[in-house]
Parts: sequence; structure tokens; C-alpha cells
Amino acid sequence: MEREIIRTSDGSTTIHIKDWDECYHSKHGAIQEAKHVFIKNGLALFPNQKVSILEIGFGTGLNAFITYLEAQKLGQTIDYIGAEAYPISAEELQSMNYPHELNALTEKVIFDKMHAVNWGEKFDLSENFSLTKRKQFFEDINDIEKFDLIYFDAFGYRVQPELWSVDVFNRMFKALKKDSILVTYAARGVIKRNMIEAGFTVEKLAGPPGKREMFRARK
Repeated sequence: MEREIIRTSDGSTTIHIKDWDECYHSKHGAIQEAKHVFIKNGLALFPNQKVSILEIGFGTGLNAFITYLEAQKLGQTIDYIGAEAYPISAEELQSMNYPHELNALTEKVIFDKMHAVNWGEKFDLSENFSLTKRKQFFEDINDIEKFDLIYFDAFGYRVQPELWSVDVFNRMFKALKKDSILVTYAARGVIKRNMIEAGFTVEKLAGPPGKREMFRARK
């Protein structure tokens, strides 16, 4: 499918899939969305703790990089697993301007390492942040009570409804430890129903800029 790099409203870049008219991040601001959905309503609930995170859709590495930066402020030790079936290309990576837009150019080496490390191998990016990238389909995830937090950042229900199925959320539910959470930018009624059927308790929260609502689900 034809893809292009676009600049979102907050100045950060993302990838637009023309055939689907779908972006990797919100056109209203890739960085703003990541900070609101995954940091404010997810990571920030675990201050000064060891946190095991599963990201559904590693994509451009934006969520992982912001998590690395924020973990320093929150006093956290992070074990980060990023699942991705179709990694982005080297050319696309070069167009991602996140270190600049986050005023984190001194940490650009970390962002680059996130993409350079081998798939399937655990890599310590710092004393408090380890990364493992898994090249796998989300439907094949079979972890059991391993994670404190899931960033559910799959492509939207409109273009890939199968990624938001009861079966997938059953897998997410099993992968989480007790009293842990899943956060996502999505807020469709069918998604909430599928989450509830999988066993989650779902709350609706204010969404990021340009989006009225989002979901946080608890096990």
C-alpha cells in the first residue's frame, strides 16, 4: 500500500497509508496523542515502580521513546515489549522527527538504538529501561499475567476490526497481571462491548486533542 510522511498539527511527523486514509498517529498531533493517552492515562499511574509494558503496535517507536523519557521523571524501571507485525522502513524512520520535537536531541541515540536493536532480543537501553521488539501478529500473543500496562495502539477499527475482537482482548486480559490496565485512543461502542466480554472493566475518559473520548480498561 502507498504510504507517505505527513506532519501532524503539533509539528511531529507520522506515516499516512493512502489506501486506507489511516495514520499511525493522530493528525491532530502525534506527540500530544501519545502523551495524553499512554503517559497521562497509563504510565503516570505507576510512579516510582517497576513497570512491565506491552505495546500493541510498536510502529514508529514514538510511544516507546516518550515512555523512556517520562520514566526518568517518574522514577520508574521499565521492561518494554513492543509487538509489530510490519516494521517501518529505514527511509520512513529517517523522517520521524520526535527527538527534535520533544526537545530531546541529546537522547536521539536512544531513539536510533530502539530501531537498530535486533528483533526478538532483549536490550538494555539504560539502567532503568529494557526493550524487546517482537515481530508478531497481535492475534498470536499468548503471554500470561506478565504486564502491568498495555498500550493498545493498533490501526483503527474502521480499517482493521479484527484487531479489536473479543479474541484479541481475551489475549490482552490474560497477558495482564491482576489490577493492571490497558489504555487506548479508541472509544467505539463495539470496542467497549468486546473489552467487557473479555473480562475488563472499562471507563471512558477525555480524549487527546481532536478526539472527544478514549478508553481505559482494568483487569
